[in-house]
Amino acid sequence: MKHASVIGTGSCLPERKLTNFDLEKMVDTSDEWITTRTGIHTRRIAGKGEENYRLATCAAREALAMSGIDAKDIDLIIVATFTPHMMMPSCACFVQAEIGASNAYAYDMNAACAGFLYALDMADKNICSNPDINILVIGSETLSAHVNWQDRNTCILFGDGAGACVVTGGIDGTGIVDSKLCSDGNLWKLLYMHSPKSLNPEIIQEDNNGCHIKMMGRDVFKHAVRAMEEAIVDILERNNLTVNDVDLMIPHQANIRILNKLVERLDVSREKVYINVNKYGNTSAASIPIALDEANRQGKMNRGDLLLFCSFGGGFTWGSMLMRW
Repeated sequence: MKHASVIGTGSCLPERKLTNFDLEKMVDTSDEWITTRTGIHTRRIAGKGEENYRLATCAAREALAMSGIDAKDIDLIIVATFTPHMMMPSCACFVQAEIGASNAYAYDMNAACAGFLYALDMADKNICSNPDINILVIGSETLSAHVNWQDRNTCILFGDGAGACVVTGGIDGTGIVDSKLCSDGNLWKLLYMHSPKSLNPEIIQEDNNGCHIKMMGRDVFKHAVRAMEEAIVDILERNNLTVNDVDLMIPHQANIRILNKLVERLDVSREKVYINVNKYGNTSAASIPIALDEANRQGKMNRGDLLLFCSFGGGFTWGSMLMRW
């Protein structure tokens, strides 16, 4: 059986860099405070002409160029996002129109920061049932549109960007080996974002004071580390592997404290972990595909390498995935 194999990657970051020193002028914080707690130095903020679907389109074009596949040969487009340009139509439909993928069907998927893994898993299941199709999987976010810039606990964390990959049926054992996806809706109040206020007075949420990200940082930290560790240990054990068999780990770039704690508890070599949170902050569903594209273009992976992805996000949603490059 063929599984989803990546044959092209791409990414797109807004031009504007927001530094910690810029944030010092906006909110009660400091470069030292931010760096110590998050490891973030800069993040990208979308400007005019850099709407979510435009970032997604840019990343998609890069991935298509690397893959050598024409947009008209794409059969499915999945965009993982919880910050779409519009509620309707989907970001994926905008991308379809922009790149001219006239033969594809398209939809968005919202699993917060774990969205890209959820979307890649869905692509794999489609390829398992129809191995000759080509799928474009994108993670794209404009989180700056949903950040309370007076809340120093959240505004320092998030950035904008998009990453994409073209996947087809793998050969010679390449592609997704296994995935483990999880969720727990009971914990939603620890990390959430309201919708815009309802126009139906009967279902207005009285506590909705803005469509921006709210987070209980310490609680999220504890759940994130434990959940990702368990997901990784489980997926390795059920495939008769250990962390030493992994050639490169690409985790969700949440913050450096979470990543350091995860690396410590897994006892994995730091050289095997790709980290770029210092440059882009937390870009949610875009963080893994952006990192994957960077690592790919830097020659960090060789054919046959075993890659490990893991992520955690609001919902709660989380998961892990193994891929043979």
